[in-house]
Amino acid sequence: MGNEDVLKDSCAVFGCSVSRECLNETNVFSTIYLGLIALQHRGQESSGMVLSDGKEFSVKKGMGLVDSVYADVTPNEKGYIGIGHNRYSTTGKSLVLNCQPFVVHSNYGKIAVAHNGELVNAGKIRKSLLKQGIGLSTESDSELITQLLVQEPPGEQNGVDWVSRITNLMQIAECSFSCVMLTSENEIFAFRDPFGNRPLCIGELSKNTSIECGESKKVCRQLSMYIVSSESCAFTSIGAALIRDVNPGEIIRICPDGIQSLGIVGRNKEDSHSAFCIFEYVYFARPDSFFEGQEVYTVRKECGRQLALESAVEADVVSTIPDSAGPAARGFSEKSGIPYEDVFIKNRYIGRTFIQPNSADRKLGITTKFGTLNSNIKGNRIVLIDDSIVRGNTMPHVIEMLKNAGAKEIHIRIASPPLKHPCFMGINIPTKEELIANDYNSMELAKYWGVDSLVYLSLDGLTRAVKKNSSTKQDGHCMSCLTGKYPVQLQW
Repeated sequence: MGNEDVLKDSCAVFGCSVSRECLNETNVFSTIYLGLIALQHRGQESSGMVLSDGKEFSVKKGMGLVDSVYADVTPNEKGYIGIGHNRYSTTGKSLVLNCQPFVVHSNYGKIAVAHNGELVNAGKIRKSLLKQGIGLSTESDSELITQLLVQEPPGEQNGVDWVSRITNLMQIAECSFSCVMLTSENEIFAFRDPFGNRPLCIGELSKNTSIECGESKKVCRQLSMYIVSSESCAFTSIGAALIRDVNPGEIIRICPDGIQSLGIVGRNKEDSHSAFCIFEYVYFARPDSFFEGQEVYTVRKECGRQLALESAVEADVVSTIPDSAGPAARGFSEKSGIPYEDVFIKNRYIGRTFIQPNSADRKLGITTKFGTLNSNIKGNRIVLIDDSIVRGNTMPHVIEMLKNAGAKEIHIRIASPPLKHPCFMGINIPTKEELIANDYNSMELAKYWGVDSLVYLSLDGLTRAVKKNSSTKQDGHCMSCLTGKYPVQLQW
């Protein structure tokens, strides 16, 4: 998908604590920095980090990409425990004011909160907090979560009980949220909403240490950090190992003494199901991340195989628009027997913020971003794989480039079902009227774009691809953008 057709997830969260054995020799700044770099695809508007050295919070936030926000921070920044956040706005404008983590004072010291997701009942919560006389400084629903966490829940006695407070939040706030919270007691609480709509996982980092044994040295592995992240791809970048996903509704405590599960909060409705966002598999996540016991890359490749089974076509070349649909294109190629070849080359030096206010500039943006490999196109029947279609503004220009390069036939294959409904849980899917699948069915769209055929992956095919290699017993996924069936009742 081109820039104006790109779906964006709301945020990334990350947190880590040095283990008790390594408190005096390690700080977490570099680890959080590298983790946020690995999660940059989940949010490019701003980044923030809060560290604690056991006495004070150190806060750094700024607009822009991770490397620019922390350019003036030294790797020796103090702190043995901390959390970080990358933001793409869904609610609240793209301003420094809305940068996370949010830090507030409470009766029991400071807390810092970072949130991935979007509350479907944010309006109701906002009105309730304002009615209580609580002032709000931003338009972000993440601030609402922070304010709910500092409120004393019913029945709390003898000091702060963060499990009760998080449980109270889960009972008030509708999905979606995956959060990390740093307290003045130097502990991180990580938790997902009871539907598990947005991802969250835990891991650990070990290091080699040498122990003197007479005249020889014995090398052993020593746990040095405990980590929580939106995606497991961040663990790979810092040499950590994935332990598991945080379960829907689960509350995890991370501190120098280790990782502890403090229980699971159930869903309000007995007949409801978990609702992990299926588009994490289709598009949002990095291909090397793991969800539900399976690598995202393998799911995308299986989507391509399913698509080949459902939409056989005679052709000479299978290809894609770089980069996200690459695994699906290779899966389609393997299953169909049609060889895979690159037909586009991406210019790596085109920035993310290329402005395309009209059709002419949009076309210029596409031709500047991509070049054609004419030798793989001229005279060939091309199957072009994409992961999804949103507004459909990019594809006509891509098709024109293929035709100008001499493609004999063009067959479009989409490795997900048609997007027909907006998302209210953290994805910037536009209004129903803006989604091109609501204006044209696949045959009409093929004719409109002047291609030989266009086929979407079926809903059953996508579900089969997602479940094929899963090792968990999740009882459902959120497919509301495809079906219009939301896991919770929408509130305005």
